[in-house]
Amino acid sequence: MAFSGEGRLSECAVDTNCVLVEWEVSEVKKSYENLIGIASQLPRTKVLEQTNNYWHAVVRSLLFRFPDDLEILQIPNEKVIQVRSASRVGVSDLGVNKKRVNSLYNQL
Repeated sequence: MAFSGEGRLSECAVDTNCVLVEWEVSEVKKSYENLIGIASQLPRTKVLEQTNNYWHAVVRSLLFRFPDDLEILQIPNEKVIQVRSASRVGVSDLGVNKKRVNSLYNQL
């Protein structure tokens, strides 16, 4: 779990293998539920934790099965959803996390 202690997801320590975005949405609960439904269907995804406001899974790469953490947090009072996707290994992810987050946004 990568919480900052302020009710938000932690910032990325390295921006070459991590993406953190914040989306303003009109219907936070509905968007959160839709988003975790979409994310749960990603190939090689194992959900580690799911609460009313927070969802965390590990998504493994196709070739070498490298683990990436994918987190989704809804902040209802601000009408915001945060999404963080970060590689656990390596300095660069070759853009995989950014593509994953962009794909989730486009499907939302």
